[in-house]
Amino acid sequence: MATFTGAVSRTRLSCRGISDKLLIVKVSTKAVMIKSWMIIGIIAFLVGFAGNWMTPNQSQWFRQLQRPRWLTFESAIPLIWTVIFTCGAWSAYIIWEHSPNTYTTRLMMGLYLLLEIFTIAYTPVMLHFRSLIVGTIIGGTGLLICLLITLAVLPVSMWAALLLLPYLLWSPIGTYTTWEMSRLNPEDA
Repeated sequence: MATFTGAVSRTRLSCRGISDKLLIVKVSTKAVMIKSWMIIGIIAFLVGFAGNWMTPNQSQWFRQLQRPRWLTFESAIPLIWTVIFTCGAWSAYIIWEHSPNTYTTRLMMGLYLLLEIFTIAYTPVMLHFRSLIVGTIIGGTGLLICLLITLAVLPVSMWAALLLLPYLLWSPIGTYTTWEMSRLNPEDA
């Protein structure tokens, strides 16, 4: 039995010899379904990858900036954002599965995507402009978008709304930290 896999469908050929001169070939085709959580995860990964790829090599500027004394958890920030993005993707998955492929659900997916784009844009845009105020504005905008999404998904799914709570809790901390850094580094604000 041989199996051939294509990008869109999987074809299985099973061959059974009845005699040396006669061969019966049975062909069956099954469509490969890509699960919604896979699509959401791939899109989240691609947006994150694009943001990282677009980040200018200005990180030295950011590293030399003075930080608030209470900022002792900076090394944990990548892990914190990984958890936040995972929760956001899970929230989007719950909303999609509730009413797949409806106009309202597609609109919600657009809002989730907008939130991720704004969140990912924080670093490359701030570094491009070398402006902590720009970073503060992007952080505050992300918080407002997340708040709107949370209010929109709450009537649909309490779990989807709760999964946005890490963003709602962390985003003000990150935004405040950037604003505080702009006060400590007025020449780079």
